[in-house]
Amino acid sequence: MSVKFRDYYEILGVSRNVNAEDLKKTYRKLARKYHPDINKSSDAEGKFKEIAEAYEVLGDPEKRKKYDSLGANWKNGQDFTPPPGGFSGGRRGGQSAGWSFFGGGRGASSKGFSSDEFGGASDFFESLFGNIGGGRSHFSEGRPGGAWPQASKGQDIESEIQIPLEEAFKGAEKSVSFRISGMDERGAPAAQTRKVDFRIPPGTTDGTKIRLRGKGGNGYSGGPAGDLYLKIAIMPHRIFKVNGHDLELELRVSPWEAALGADISVPTMNGDATIRIKSGTQSGQRIRLKGKGLPKHGKNESGDIFVIIKIAVPENMTAKEKDLFRQLAETSKFNPRG
Repeated sequence: MSVKFRDYYEILGVSRNVNAEDLKKTYRKLARKYHPDINKSSDAEGKFKEIAEAYEVLGDPEKRKKYDSLGANWKNGQDFTPPPGGFSGGRRGGQSAGWSFFGGGRGASSKGFSSDEFGGASDFFESLFGNIGGGRSHFSEGRPGGAWPQASKGQDIESEIQIPLEEAFKGAEKSVSFRISGMDERGAPAAQTRKVDFRIPPGTTDGTKIRLRGKGGNGYSGGPAGDLYLKIAIMPHRIFKVNGHDLELELRVSPWEAALGADISVPTMNGDATIRIKSGTQSGQRIRLKGKGLPKHGKNESGDIFVIIKIAVPENMTAKEKDLFRQLAETSKFNPRG
């Protein structure tokens, strides 16, 4: 039976006396160039398989020696006739040395790469392609031309984005840029910048995670892309403190406002509101403004604003103010310490 094969040295573009180090460098360069996840041309997959098969043989010293011993008939893609019992990488008795030609001659194996036959092929391919899409490489058995990476999902990416409280309250259209590992047009490892647009829904709380399906690392060998998870952090606000959907506001009042009572205007997220300070209000007392906090997603309700009272004493008093406080001290029977 006559089969056709290509010269493995010709496929890799190296001379017959190429050393192992230069052979490996050449293979890595070609594998990157023709990997189907990088090269979208119609013949990329076929070339990638040829390159993988050629290096499977030439990269193994024992298999390379047996390959070289075939003689001149392999050169320039000429036909040759396998020896009796089938061609099995130089072994007789039909046992496979673990490599094959395209077309699958009798006795040829399509088992693929293994760590013991190929000097740690799994580790080598992991170092070569492990960062494409960020996922771990998986290799299948039984495919022509040796091991072939199976389709696998790309890496999920997590990132944190800070937003102002106003955007958390009203919602906003946002975009985020991040870098993922990949390869450039020469097949060399290179980081790629990706920009993703997304929406902050109204009522987003601190620590919320937004999942963007398919916006993570590239899938491997046709597998789906990973997901992008954005953790929302609300930036500190000059007035409000965020507590879930509720907001807290510290309100400084004068001693006479707390003692006598007063109507005071306070800010909210959508305009001012007036609250009533009752006579005898104490420092640290909380006054609730219902429904003035962050909206609750999927519900027709919102959190609250809690106004925390803090009684402030004048620091620089006039002589008259001091005199009035002295009169109060002499007249009042109030003892805050019981």
